[in-house]
Amino acid sequence: MRLKLYDKNNNPNILQRVIDVLNEGGIIIYPTDTMYAIGCHALKERPIERICKLKGLDPRKHNLSIICYDLSNISEYARVENATFKLMKRNLPGPFTFILNADSRLPKIFRNRKEVGIRVPDNPIIREICRLLDAPILTTTVPLDEEEDVEYVMDPELIDEKWGDEVDLVIDGGMGGTEPSTVIYCCNDEPEIIRQGKGILNE
Repeated sequence: MRLKLYDKNNNPNILQRVIDVLNEGGIIIYPTDTMYAIGCHALKERPIERICKLKGLDPRKHNLSIICYDLSNISEYARVENATFKLMKRNLPGPFTFILNADSRLPKIFRNRKEVGIRVPDNPIIREICRLLDAPILTTTVPLDEEEDVEYVMDPELIDEKWGDEVDLVIDGGMGGTEPSTVIYCCNDEPEIIRQGKGILNE
């Protein structure tokens, strides 16, 4: 099923349908400020396992990331030093993933790696969903096969055509991008950019 959502003034009933899908352990595809992503309720283990299987991810080897509405309750999910918090505050919302030490409130699947990526995308659609859910959303970009046209990660109609049967809901928020987030590793003394993407870090 594909639902059209806008940056503002969305029908509350449609938004509630999205929240119900997430609360019931469903998987959704949605826009971010970088690329379209696949996600689920980040505190529910079973849909996380489903997404890992769908994308061929091994949670023991790959970092998992979550989207938060803002940084107000970040300490519930990750341990963050003051300097790192200030760096995040300067750059979020924005196209960044900050890798932090995971906290015990996250499901066991995260603790295999002891680290978690934190995103606060500059996209009102997914942030509003996150706010209404009152929980973080696990997030991973929609994959692109080498032989496929790049439109298959940009165009929500084509995304729905390819992934609609694999997920419970595709949110159409308009055309997406092709550049991933900039990843900053913050588990050592000094933050380190380990992937330069769309975001230019304001240090």
